[in-house]
Amino acid sequence: MAGKKPTDTRRAASTRLTHLDARGRIRMVDVGEKPVTHREAVARGEVRMARATLDAIVGGRLKKGEALAAARIAGIMAAKRTHELIPLCHQIPLEVVEVDFNPDAAHSTLQIQARAVTDARTGVEMEALVAVSAAALTIYDMAKAIDRAMKIGAIRLISKRGGRSGDYSRDGEPVWPQR
Repeated sequence: MAGKKPTDTRRAASTRLTHLDARGRIRMVDVGEKPVTHREAVARGEVRMARATLDAIVGGRLKKGEALAAARIAGIMAAKRTHELIPLCHQIPLEVVEVDFNPDAAHSTLQIQARAVTDARTGVEMEALVAVSAAALTIYDMAKAIDRAMKIGAIRLISKRGGRSGDYSRDGEPVWPQR
């Protein structure tokens, strides 16, 4: 393409993808020199379903058993194994993993929120996101006999605290109801 300048491969470190080395090869990020800091991440997602399915889940009337309890445990277990599921994630010690649910009858949706906390050299965003994903998949598994049309979606990072990149908070997110 005439007139275009070649891409400058000497970009500042802050603009490069951290999982690529100088030659563009995938790598695990070296966090050995980073300080241990307190870190927290919150993620959310949802499962859309028929109203009768939501009622059965919330009412504990599924043949497979307590869907919310199973999904909560699945989310916690998955967060603890994130490094085994996502190839370049570091294994980190988790201080807390919480998984909570908010049924939204008006939209026939089960909202899912996960919070992960650690004192480590790298963040816990992936652990929170994996927890939400596993909880959503478990809800689907528990209720698929009555509603195969359920739709899992809107999995996203809500906030993170700590680390070199600072804090992040997604705009426009509603406050999670306290229980």
